[in-house]
Amino acid sequence: MTNTNSDLSIVAIIPLYNGARWIEQSIGSVLSQTLPPDELVVIDDGSTDDSPAIVEKLTQSPRIKLLRKPNGGQSSARNFGVAHSKSALVALLDQDDIWYPHHLEALVEAFKHHKGPPLGWAYSDFDDIDIDGKTVSRAYVSCSQLENPKRHLAAILRRGIIIQPSATLISRTAFEAVGAFDERLCGYEDDDLFLRMFRAGFDNAYIPYSTSQWRIHAFSCGASDRHDDSLRLYISKLLDSFPDDAWRGHYYARDLIAPRFINIWIQMYVRASRYKNHAKMREYVNDALALVPLLRPRRRLLYSLALPLLRFPFLGKAIIGTRHFVRRIWR
Repeated sequence: MTNTNSDLSIVAIIPLYNGARWIEQSIGSVLSQTLPPDELVVIDDGSTDDSPAIVEKLTQSPRIKLLRKPNGGQSSARNFGVAHSKSALVALLDQDDIWYPHHLEALVEAFKHHKGPPLGWAYSDFDDIDIDGKTVSRAYVSCSQLENPKRHLAAILRRGIIIQPSATLISRTAFEAVGAFDERLCGYEDDDLFLRMFRAGFDNAYIPYSTSQWRIHAFSCGASDRHDDSLRLYISKLLDSFPDDAWRGHYYARDLIAPRFINIWIQMYVRASRYKNHAKMREYVNDALALVPLLRPRRRLLYSLALPLLRFPFLGKAIIGTRHFVRRIWR
């Protein structure tokens, strides 16, 4: 697996943690690439199931390298993989995601033909699949109607990045320049990384069609206490990183960060209500209320009156079931 141009050499990195159900299919999608990577590194992040044994059987092929480390989370595993590889471009793949055969070939084209500031990363659209690999939606990014490629800080802070790591190809130079993934984060670590690259002046390129499948389910990292703590930390990082810019008239916390994450906490509240997890429902309401003082006065008053009602799970469930009420309050 050798490219003639070392500047376009690619390492595929797969963090592994108890992924026995999916890892063979994930690795298979790498081995089926029309443009094979120069390196394929799987990082066992302290798995307790038989997923490392599955990979060991596959490492009879010299194309696959299995590394082991104590459990430290996905960010730590990805950083470990990058540190133990040498290719110029980093292709991330989560253990339960799948690349279409043309994934790397499509993304590397952006690096071949890019003009302008140094290209930090290329990314594509992706398809959403469920736990069994059945299609839920196609062209997930296009459906979001977000700005692609990323060009404006305000747009990123208002809506988020919406870039799946498995749908990216990243410049090692850019990755190392911004300090890699924040290993404290297990959730929103991708938003954090790409935002830091954007702020550091690296450009990005978007491929407007799906080159991979993103599997989201109840056992994903995004459905855990660790993810909730990571979200709290990420919000704190954003608030510290983006003080008001009065000269430009940008009030990041008031107009972008607080409204966005109040809505995210409410979405998580709604999900918790489906599982009748009353403790989490109360927790998410309190997280939302902590951001209310940052809002404009009228919205601050509205949220201050409405959100405390959601602390009572049965009342909250009735409220969120009233769609007309919800649309008026949360917008």
